[in-house]
Amino acid sequence: MRTLVSASLLVLGLSGCGAASVITSVVTAPVKIVSKAADLATTSQSETDQKRGREIRRGEERLGELDREYRHQSDKCDAGDAQACIKRDAAEAEVRALMPSAPYEQR
Repeated sequence: MRTLVSASLLVLGLSGCGAASVITSVVTAPVKIVSKAADLATTSQSETDQKRGREIRRGEERLGELDREYRHQSDKCDAGDAQACIKRDAAEAEVRALMPSAPYEQR
């Protein structure tokens, strides 16, 4: 009770706009804190799209690397290198594993 009376006297003692701004700041502070926490806890659609785009680019880069590796090892395999045949088959298996995750765009 004593705190309430002293707070009331403090508000009355402050003049005009100063009291209003202090009260407004005190009242809106919890709302601002909760709002900031919600912004940090959630991701926007654009952030999600950017993340998916990065994943797609990384996958496409990996597919390109595997394609080059497959061609290189295939040439060596055709020349009679048995180890290259194993590496070629491993690259092909990885390509097949990655392909279902690669997006397909019709043109």
